[in-house]
Amino acid sequence: MASKADVHALYQQAVQCVEAEIDFVDETFTKLRRRKARFLREDFCGTANAACEWVRRRRTNRAVAVDIDAGVQEWGRRYNVEPLGRSAWRIELVNADVLDVDRGGMDIVLAMNFSYWILHTRTGMRRYFEKVRDALVEDGVFFLDAYGGYDAFREMRETTGNDGFTYVWDQARYDPITGRQRCHIHFRFPDGSRIKDAFVYEWRLWTLPEIREILEEAGFRDVTVYWQGTDKQTGEGNGEFTPAEHGEADAGWITYVSAMK
Repeated sequence: MASKADVHALYQQAVQCVEAEIDFVDETFTKLRRRKARFLREDFCGTANAACEWVRRRRTNRAVAVDIDAGVQEWGRRYNVEPLGRSAWRIELVNADVLDVDRGGMDIVLAMNFSYWILHTRTGMRRYFEKVRDALVEDGVFFLDAYGGYDAFREMRETTGNDGFTYVWDQARYDPITGRQRCHIHFRFPDGSRIKDAFVYEWRLWTLPEIREILEEAGFRDVTVYWQGTDKQTGEGNGEFTPAEHGEADAGWITYVSAMK
């Protein structure tokens, strides 16, 4: 089963829920700016899954999807963009480093799935945030996500069952001096076969205070954290994110962050 599997399709099934992500982004932008957004840029886009979901929402929506990996983008073109048919022209795929790309006039810029954590220094992160700010229109909004909790600093594995496979999140290495973290995604299948190191990430484990401070240093204002509520029956996140000034000392949490130009 592993030899026949497509790692990008598995990733989209196991990791992403672009419908919920775009719901949040679209609704939150409208609340913040009292208008509908049209132009969205998805940074570190990978297969451009979120950008395609954005285009599906309204005929007036357009998207730019930026990623440095041409091979992953080509997969996204074939399996995500082309199936949009006549709407495919409303997505522009840009193969470039996000620090070098020049695509402005955006209502929204996204940096999701913790992808921006590939930037390991405050200087590099601030430079990226400044580039994003320059790419936004005057009332534009930057949306990010983040994760943390005391389990985030552990070297550990977590498995999640999916339809036809098991997703394995492997926090293989954490260095408390540098803040650097190496994470892997593996996939296991019912026949005993597996895909080891389907994806490998060399990140810095950024904290929310650091992210907020660097956004403000880059010129953003009204930086807001949206904390996820808890399902009383399962004790897990309920998928509902609301603005919060304080969080809870959970083992693991995921948040959204918005920053207004």
